[in-house]
Amino acid sequence: MKYMLMMQAPRAMFQEYYSWPIEDIKAQVAFMRRFNDELKTSGELVHTHGLAGPEEAKIVRVGKDGAPEVTDGPFAEAKEFLAGFWIVDCESRERAYEIAARASSAPGKGGATARIPIEVREVMGRAPVDV
Repeated sequence: MKYMLMMQAPRAMFQEYYSWPIEDIKAQVAFMRRFNDELKTSGELVHTHGLAGPEEAKIVRVGKDGAPEVTDGPFAEAKEFLAGFWIVDCESRERAYEIAARASSAPGKGGATARIPIEVREVMGRAPVDV
């Protein structure tokens, strides 16, 4: 089964991350590379990407004339934002939770475990033909 693991980060973390000591940034990047390599080796990694900061996010809706209406977003009052994601293909929901916990254990500032929230959701298959 496929699952999307979504790394959530508080707005403050986005702002603070680039002020971390370079050694801490390198440690986190190295952890993520090893983690992704482990998932590739196990055959469970389908796709992964980090995302730009929330200050670059936009909300798009269709306008009355069919053209895109683009506004700043997400809403300023949002506490957490999507920082990155993995699509994994694994044998069970429990295994997806194990993978998410491993991602959550990335080192943070000063080497402490970051405990990054990871949302886990099953990727749905195609809708039945009769729907």
